[in-house]
Amino acid sequence: MAYYKHFIFAILSTVGFSVLFNVPKKSIFYAGLTGGIGWTLYIYAKDLTMSSTFSVFLASTFVGILGEVFARIDKKPVTTFVIPGIVPLVPGYTIYLSMINLINQEFYRAVEFGTEAVFTSGAISVGIIFVTSGARIIKEKRKK
Repeated sequence: MAYYKHFIFAILSTVGFSVLFNVPKKSIFYAGLTGGIGWTLYIYAKDLTMSSTFSVFLASTFVGILGEVFARIDKKPVTTFVIPGIVPLVPGYTIYLSMINLINQEFYRAVEFGTEAVFTSGAISVGIIFVTSGARIIKEKRKK
């Protein structure tokens, strides 16, 4: 699928979750843009034969950066943009495959998919924490 299609569908899914998470109407555009750019970057990095985990880390780091920028522009909390922005990156299908293989007693494949889901979730967390910590350090240095 072309990158622009990934971008559009990621924006739509992020906007849907933004509504579900009660993001203010004024901020939904920025939240959708965050999710769309994050997902498109993930697909692009994965197409460059990077590992799935590193691609998610790269995308979630960029989602964190966009969240920080849009929070300053829109004067809203960073989580308003980051939480909906990471929704396309969440490894829901991988967790589903892990559970299906567990039910079918294919334990090796269940562990394989489960491990991938854990690493993907960890990469999302580390990417967001990396940006948030960096932003906090920069903010504290500017105050001094």
